[in-house]
Parts: sequence; C-alpha cells; structure tokens
Amino acid sequence: MGLRSTGKLLLGTSRKTRIVSGTALFLAVCAFGAAGVAPMAPDASDLPVKSITQELALPELKSQIAALEEHDQVYVREEKVRPGDTLATLLNRLGVDDNAAADFIKHDQTAHAILNLRAGKRVQAKTSDDGELKMLSATVGGGRDEIKNVVVERIGDGFKSSEMPAVLERRVEMRTGEIRSSLFAATDLVQIPDSVALQIVDMFSTDIDFASDLRRGDRFNVVYETFWQNGDFVRSGRVLASEFINAGKSYQAVWFDEPSSSGGGSYYSFDGKSLKKAFLKSPLEFSRISSGFAMRVHPISGNWKQHKGVDFAAPSGTPIRASGNGVIDFAGVQGGYGNVIVIKHWSNYSTAYAHMSRFAGGIRKGTKVNQGDVIGYVGSTGWSTGPHLHYEFRVNNQPRDPMSVDVPNAQPLAGLELLRFRSVASDMVHRFALLRADDKAIKLAAK
Repeated sequence: MGLRSTGKLLLGTSRKTRIVSGTALFLAVCAFGAAGVAPMAPDASDLPVKSITQELALPELKSQIAALEEHDQVYVREEKVRPGDTLATLLNRLGVDDNAAADFIKHDQTAHAILNLRAGKRVQAKTSDDGELKMLSATVGGGRDEIKNVVVERIGDGFKSSEMPAVLERRVEMRTGEIRSSLFAATDLVQIPDSVALQIVDMFSTDIDFASDLRRGDRFNVVYETFWQNGDFVRSGRVLASEFINAGKSYQAVWFDEPSSSGGGSYYSFDGKSLKKAFLKSPLEFSRISSGFAMRVHPISGNWKQHKGVDFAAPSGTPIRASGNGVIDFAGVQGGYGNVIVIKHWSNYSTAYAHMSRFAGGIRKGTKVNQGDVIGYVGSTGWSTGPHLHYEFRVNNQPRDPMSVDVPNAQPLAGLELLRFRSVASDMVHRFALLRADDKAIKLAAK
C-alpha cells in the first residue's frame, strides 16, 4: 500500500512537471514569435506630436540707430601705392578728407617716410564717417635699410607719429638655374633677387672667377631666406646653402652659425671644412683677364719680358677689393705702377694693386684692411695703355701666379660644433636632392 501510493505520487509529480515544462516552452515560443512580428515599444510614428509656439519681440530699430549715433563710427580701408601716386591721390583712395592730416604727414620727419613708399606697398587708414583721419599706418624701408612700421594717430586736435621695428615672416626658398649667357641672366630667369646672386659670387669667388670661368650649361642650386609682411615681399636675406657646378666640378657651401665665432658664422663645405680662404681669386667682382702671369711683349717698351702679375681689364672707377686681411705697407705713386697699394698679409704673403685712378678714403700706410674691403678704383696711371688693374701676389717678396698659387683655408669644424653642423648640412643635402629631382622632371616634361 505504501509503495503503491508512493509510486502513484512520483508518477503524478513527474507528469505535472512535464505538463508545466511543456506549457512554459509553448509560451516562450509564442512570445518569441510575437516579438518577430511586433516591436516591444510603440512605433514612433504613432506617438502624439507636441509643438511649442513662442512669440519673440522684434528689435526696436529706432533705439538701435540711436545707440549707434551715440558712438563715432570708424571705417578701415587698405590700398596699395600705385605708380605716380601723390599723397593726395593716395589719401583720396583711402577715404581720407583731412587737410590737417595731409599737412602733418608732409612736414613731420617720421611721417614723411610715407611719401617715399614704392609702388605696391600697402597703406592702411582708419577714418570717421566724414573722412577725418583717425590712424594711418605703413611699412617703410627695405633693402639694406631697417624695416619699420610708421603710424600716424590723431590725438585730440593734433597728430602724433611713431615708428617701431616691423615683425616680418621668414620663409626659406629654393631655386635652381642654368647658365646660358651670364649668372645674372640666369638668376633673373628663375626670379632670384640680385642680392642673392651677389652672395653666390662672394661664396665661390675664391674658386670661380665669374667673369671668365663660367661655361654654358653650368648649373646652380640655391637655398635662401626671404622676409614678408602681410603677404608682401619685403626683402631677401642670407643664402643658407648653394651648389655651383662649373665645368663639371661641383662646389658646395652651407652657412653655419658659430656661437664661438665673433663674426656669427661663415660658409663651410658639406664635410665641415671652411670655404673662407686667405685670399680672393680676383680683387674685382666682375672683370676679365687681359694679360696673365707669363712671358710677354711689353705693350710700351716692346721688350720681351716676364709679366709678374695678372692684368684685369675693367672700366675706370671699378672698385678694387683687398684680396686678404692685412696692413697697408705702401700707398702712393711708384714708377710704372702709377698709383699703387701694397698690402702686407700674415706670414710672408703680400699683394700689390697698380694703375689705380685713386685710393679709397682713409687708405694710408699702416691702415688695417679686411678681405673684401674697397681700397681703391681701377684707372690707367703709370705705364698703362688703358684702364685695368695690375695685381701681384708675392711670397717672400717674390711674385707668384695668383691664379694658381695654393693658399690655406681657415680651420675646419670639430667636436660639438661639427655635430651641430652635420644636422644643418643634412637638411640642405635633402633640399638639394629635391631641387635636382624637380629640375630633372622639368627637363623630361620639356622633351
């Protein structure tokens, strides 16, 4: 009885469990099926839309006009100086109708610089609604002159002028060119400023005579600074690096600022060797050799004799530069040399410059001169048949050919300065590579 009852109870429990489990499974399936047909949340399109309307008060125009009339209105205008502009025409375009302001600009020493602005320069003016000048500003200077901002301001019933150094934007530009006739023709073609071209001449003047050594097809790359203000070119700066390929030989130079140098810096080759030599190859920037260091028939005596120097043909008045640092040992008239200067350099070197038309100011015996200083001017004094410079290079007072004599360079970089230089040189090597690639692409496109 007990067992039979227990068995019925277990069977009943198991059956109930199966019924409950089956029912739960059926409800779950129904719920899942229903979820696939209808969303659990209400459809957004069935929700009621609420709108809020708010009325905004319109501004009162009269009160705004009255508020504006309580304050003086200032109008700002900018114009570029045009060729042939006068102060009156410039002020008229700027909307300035102020005779007192024009009179002040004409007579004030600082403000007067505005009258000398070149075409293309910008001028900005602030005026009242009736043309009364409140402020006028312009950037003046350029080239070798300091760049300044000149400002004219109205103070009460009068005016005040002031000037301050201009804040300029520095850019680094890269150009490449090819010699077809002359260096300046090539630099003009690729829009390189003349001041940069002159620096290229100075950089390589100890290795290249730009009057006689250039060949058609010679190439150059140059990296240099330019300075700008408000998007306008102001001036060019220093050449940072240059490469010149003359008759197949490459000459390279990189500017390096030296903290230990009182001069601030100088040019070096890419391996850190100084390019500054003790003597220039030519005392004249542009000339041609009319007679070399060799045996020749003297143009006046007619005798066959050794020419102990080099003659550079150039127009009368052409500046003559000291080829190296030294002290004036003689300055005066000396026989067939005419007006001649002799410079004593370090060690046993000396140089002579003959047939000058005149000496530069302050040149006399004992005067110290630096390489590149102007010491006199080309002439035809003494035994001369035409204007030229007779230049002698002497070692132990014996003439040597200045075109071939070997002179030492300054000391190369070393230590920490050499490490710093290598970083600068690496950047310039990369820039030169870009210039060569660009030049190659241009040539391929032209074919």
